[in-house]
Amino acid sequence: MENIIFYYTGTGNSLWVARILAKELGNCQVQSITDWQPLDNSKEGNIKFKNVGLVFPVHIWGVPRRVLEFLDEIVEIETEYFFAIANNGGQVSNSLIQLKSELNNRGRYLDNGWSVHLPSNYIPWGGPGPENKQQQLFAVTEKKILSIAEKIKKQEKSNPEKGPLWQRILFTQFYKRAFSYVPKMDEKFWADEKCNSCGICEKICPAKNIVMEEGRPHWENHCEQCLACIQWCPQEAIQYGKKTIKYKRYHHPEVKLKDMVN
Repeated sequence: MENIIFYYTGTGNSLWVARILAKELGNCQVQSITDWQPLDNSKEGNIKFKNVGLVFPVHIWGVPRRVLEFLDEIVEIETEYFFAIANNGGQVSNSLIQLKSELNNRGRYLDNGWSVHLPSNYIPWGGPGPENKQQQLFAVTEKKILSIAEKIKKQEKSNPEKGPLWQRILFTQFYKRAFSYVPKMDEKFWADEKCNSCGICEKICPAKNIVMEEGRPHWENHCEQCLACIQWCPQEAIQYGKKTIKYKRYHHPEVKLKDMVN
């Protein structure tokens, strides 16, 4: 393979972006960072790709912990060009600038970075919005991905996209303050009487944060707040706090459960 795109996803948005981009680039591997096993991919020396990309969701206006950890796992990959796409609900804030700095600290360089606006999956603050609005976001994002693909083919280098100054100041401080608390934010999850012990929440959690105990999900306090568990539960039995029972669930319509579990 000439290209590889790594992705991290809870509800399929990042996977969808990675798939469209891979199709446009051609000769491209799409790889979940959750399942990445470098030793299985290279038996001699470093792994080499012409272009390496990272597609990830913005969590609490910054880079998710699992993505930061992953940066340490790809040091053996050699590439001519490294790019990233941050999908978000409309506020990319300082995420791509943060990613660039984290890569610099590891001796790597972010050649380009883009923000794409997709339906929000943060259900504690409400649903993803009306379906016609979702479709508009998908259409705009797909058009942008086609443009991004052309820039990657040319290996165009530029400063990564960023939010307005006020957003980068205010939300970056919020991210820094909240970062250490995120793993235990799962204490607000609970399963109501609709739970049928199917175990999908345990299988789909990219952080391996859920175990089934006596037929009920138990959260283990190393949550990433990706919300895959609540969004993919087929019974809509998982709740977060008191309000989510009335909110519509969301996952990308072109991503199926088998894509996430496998």
